[in-house]
Amino acid sequence: MRDLAGQFAAFSLVGVAAAIGHYGLYVILVGGFDLTPVPASLAGFLVGAAISYLLNYRFTFRSSKAHGEATVKFLSVAAGGFILNGLLMALLTGPWAVHWLLAQLIATGVVLFWNFTGNRLWTFAIPRG
Repeated sequence: MRDLAGQFAAFSLVGVAAAIGHYGLYVILVGGFDLTPVPASLAGFLVGAAISYLLNYRFTFRSSKAHGEATVKFLSVAAGGFILNGLLMALLTGPWAVHWLLAQLIATGVVLFWNFTGNRLWTFAIPRG
């Protein structure tokens, strides 16, 4: 298992790939299809989550857990991130009137730490003992 810094660095690089999927769909839906930011962000989040699971399972955490167990745990952590992302986007683009792209950058930063912590300590944690 990598040390904390190594895992966070790998997790962040995987996050770049996931963000390309997330932001790509987000920009297409908001800019090209005139969808409002919150549902567009949540749709992009789902694409990013799929990319993130596959790459983090294999490269960041080098997991040997069965996909059934890891997937359920990953989706639970991702659901928390999904809700957190949606709430932040609603707050930032609603009452605080932050530009939709800046709002997404802020939400992404907050959710990054949520997801890394949850996945390191629970989803892909190696049992002690």
